[in-house]
Amino acid sequence: MSTAVVLFHEAIARRLGLSAADHKALGVISRGGPLPAGALADRLGMRASAVTALVDRLERAGYVTRAPDPADRRRVLIGALPGRGPDLAGIFAGLGRDMTTLMSRYDERELAAVLDYIRGTIAVLNDHTTRLNLTHDTDAADPARGEAGAVS
Repeated sequence: MSTAVVLFHEAIARRLGLSAADHKALGVISRGGPLPAGALADRLGMRASAVTALVDRLERAGYVTRAPDPADRRRVLIGALPGRGPDLAGIFAGLGRDMTTLMSRYDERELAAVLDYIRGTIAVLNDHTTRLNLTHDTDAADPARGEAGAVS
């Protein structure tokens, strides 16, 4: 399922002239921005240099802008340009219809179980993503740690 989701988002991103990572980052910026590059890097689990290149691509595509932070002029805020977000209504309308058809096959009790499973899976994945991101710098500095040195 995760592969299907990734491939779906990759197809959406290609339609927008972006990568899947750029598209997901745009979503983070649109929902949580404007925000400093460091905060964006933390949310995406990326290094600052990679975020700079990502923001450059989103800026060239016309989706985001950089502006000085009014609270700290040394810092730059990255924000989504109003009205410039990609129009994905057609894509998600069709997906919504098909998912509604799929969900209609289940009764309320079954849907509750599915929802519980999905929420639980998201919580577990978020927890492990945080752990991996927190241990990434330590593991990179000490290649001998590998899997045995990972925090669980």
